[in-house]
Amino acid sequence: MNCPPLTITFLGTGTSSGIPMIACNCEVCTSADKKDKRLRSSIMVQSETTSIVVDTTPDFRYQMLREQVKKMDAVIYTHPHKDHIAGLDDIRAFNFFNHKAIDVYANEITQKALKNEFHYVFAENKYPGLPDINLFDIPAAVFYIGDIPIQPIKVWHLHMPVLGFRFGKFTYITDANRIDPAEKEKIKGSEVLVINALRHKKHISHYTLPEAIELADELQIPQTYFTHISHQLGKHSDVSFKLPAGKAIAFDGQRLQF
Repeated sequence: MNCPPLTITFLGTGTSSGIPMIACNCEVCTSADKKDKRLRSSIMVQSETTSIVVDTTPDFRYQMLREQVKKMDAVIYTHPHKDHIAGLDDIRAFNFFNHKAIDVYANEITQKALKNEFHYVFAENKYPGLPDINLFDIPAAVFYIGDIPIQPIKVWHLHMPVLGFRFGKFTYITDANRIDPAEKEKIKGSEVLVINALRHKKHISHYTLPEAIELADELQIPQTYFTHISHQLGKHSDVSFKLPAGKAIAFDGQRLQF
């Protein structure tokens, strides 16, 4: 895949409840460290000409304001859970200021959820000012949005198929606890892997931090960042201090450039 230089922005790195979690007084949720403030997980992928957001979380509006995003070309979805799709309505602002519909890419189960949750977006007779989108299937093979190549990677969130995405030498995977061998081959050769690492204790549908480290080592990824973090993982500074070389906890607002 020929890929232009990219900037990756972590819009959010928290799990479905975010950090701080409502009503929690633990040391992570009450931490003064900005790196312990985590919105729901999402990234933005940008070349000089193209801007893509992966997942529109419940925090999407604030994420766009915080990063001062003025242009968005497309949204691609990993899966239909609420913490990954709930912010779709707020693309209306991009419709208005960019003067165009937004291309939205999703697999079949996510499209079904979008049409259920945001039925008014897909109505034949739409009320003025509602989100304007072009909905596309995500193919199995590499496809392009603008000048950015995207390789979908199917992973498993317990029994739910979830899509990770490889952009050149950067791979992003969230909400997974199993990857089939053939899909792992699509990740190999990446220079950077972002993978969910919910907590230390075993979880039914997410990688734990030890499992995520083991996966990165198996795939021989030079640099791995962990995302979709819960308060159960611990404080950013405490966990980061103990990580092996080439492993790091991602934080909100962090930027990577290739």
